[in-house]
Amino acid sequence: MQSLGFSQEAKIVTRTSKLMGSRFEITLVTLQEEANLHLETAQKEIERIERLISSWDPNSETSEINRNAGIGPVKVSSELFGLIERCIQISKITQGAFDISYAALDPVWVFDGSMKTPPSPEKLQASVAHINYKEILLDPTNNTVFLPKKGMKIGFGAVGKGYAADATKKYLQSMGVQAGIINASGDLTTWGKKPDGTDWQVGISNPENPAKVFSWFPVKDAAVATSGNYEKYVTLDGKRYSHIIDPRNGMPVSGIKSVTVFAPNGELADTFATAVFIMGIEVGINTISQLPGMSCIIVDATNKIHRSPNIQWATPEK
Repeated sequence: MQSLGFSQEAKIVTRTSKLMGSRFEITLVTLQEEANLHLETAQKEIERIERLISSWDPNSETSEINRNAGIGPVKVSSELFGLIERCIQISKITQGAFDISYAALDPVWVFDGSMKTPPSPEKLQASVAHINYKEILLDPTNNTVFLPKKGMKIGFGAVGKGYAADATKKYLQSMGVQAGIINASGDLTTWGKKPDGTDWQVGISNPENPAKVFSWFPVKDAAVATSGNYEKYVTLDGKRYSHIIDPRNGMPVSGIKSVTVFAPNGELADTFATAVFIMGIEVGINTISQLPGMSCIIVDATNKIHRSPNIQWATPEK
């Protein structure tokens, strides 16, 4: 039998914690005596990322950028600058379907059961007035970020978990952890293999019954993220409105129940799962098909499954 590079004592260890407002499950292949050190390291790295990108933490660099909207540029770390730079690139690729300035959206849609009628066109127009990734000004020479209009805000809700998982994976790999999964509420980043040499497997949830899996896929040194409308929505006049909002017009997206994206890293998987949902089936699949190492599965409103041409279809769960 070919050696897998693991010590015979390497085992799978798991810790579940609430981090970044979500359920993180950290699974590592490591020696038992090193397990607690590596799990603690992972948790601290995710907490560090949260302190960097959280718009709820008044001491974060992100909050400082938002406070200075319409006032002046803010010097930030190279790490945050790079993340914002990449997010803007994805906004360009998706024609604004993904946009970190979405954080400025006024809460005209409420999903707690109190909403009785859809917002007026005037309210929708006003709610998106400060959303435009093209207006975010970056100065790479001085590492500054400037939101030129008062009321503009950035937020990393659609990329933060994926980025945190990537950063944690990189840190753990530098410590010699040869395999693991960072599972951020169903969005997974993986590396290496199980101790027995088999690939990690990810199950795609059935939107009609999220507790059930309709297909399993092997994941090799890659990431998977899913966006779905089945967790939060409101029904008005017999029509169901998803909590996934198009930042370009303030309207909830319809016609799709879930989007699952496979990508080389968690950051890409996270951002494109949201973007494809908003772009729609045809444009979304066409976009994903042009990106190296990426593929997607879309379940539409009639439960029909659409997939990019390069997807490897797996055997449904029995």
